[in-house]
Amino acid sequence: MPYLERSGDVFVLYLGNEGQTDNENRFSPDWIDAFHAELDKVEASEGAAALVTVATGKFYSNGLDTDWVFGNLDKIHGYLDRVHTLYTRLLTFPLPTVAAINGHAFGAGAMLALSHDFSVMRGDRGFWSLPEVHLGMPFTVGMNGLLKGRLANPVCVQAMTTGHRFGADEAIAAGIVTAKADAEEVLPAAIARAAALTSLRKPIAPIIKTALHAETLAALATPVTPENLPFGN
Repeated sequence: MPYLERSGDVFVLYLGNEGQTDNENRFSPDWIDAFHAELDKVEASEGAAALVTVATGKFYSNGLDTDWVFGNLDKIHGYLDRVHTLYTRLLTFPLPTVAAINGHAFGAGAMLALSHDFSVMRGDRGFWSLPEVHLGMPFTVGMNGLLKGRLANPVCVQAMTTGHRFGADEAIAAGIVTAKADAEEVLPAAIARAAALTSLRKPIAPIIKTALHAETLAALATPVTPENLPFGN
């Protein structure tokens, strides 16, 4: 489950279980609840602050909990609505946000990283990728809106229709991530970037973000239904 630490004025939200390095950090229903609960703690704080998310081991996040999904296909649409809340929460978060992408960010996990204001990706290993085309999985209206709102159209075409795996340099060139760092420096670099932004925790920040991402947020607010996501029927 996600857990929270603090480095000065920077909150560091780990996506996996404390002490474990082999987690894929998939979005089970309980994981989603825990993620929101940790963000509630951050929002309840006072004063200058920023947020960094990170994981340990090989994965930043492998996205959807496919074991849960295929065991609960009758609940797939409501589950995906809950996944959308992760993106909406980060896009409008009242603190500056930085993703420290320590390893692979795939599928819905790649979209989680994309929902931050900024990102630092490991430079030597790890990929950002949307493998849905290879898995026979469609994108929701909300996911389409998120990707189209955050990425240039040619990047969307390459990422969404081919499942291309972007390394750090290619991801920076494509506008997917902000910067890169060596393996041991990903988290420190993300914390340093976030620390420089802590004074921007102001009441106007979520208002600006909400207006900036208005079209994306509207897409993410669209309920997932059998009509707009014919999957699992």
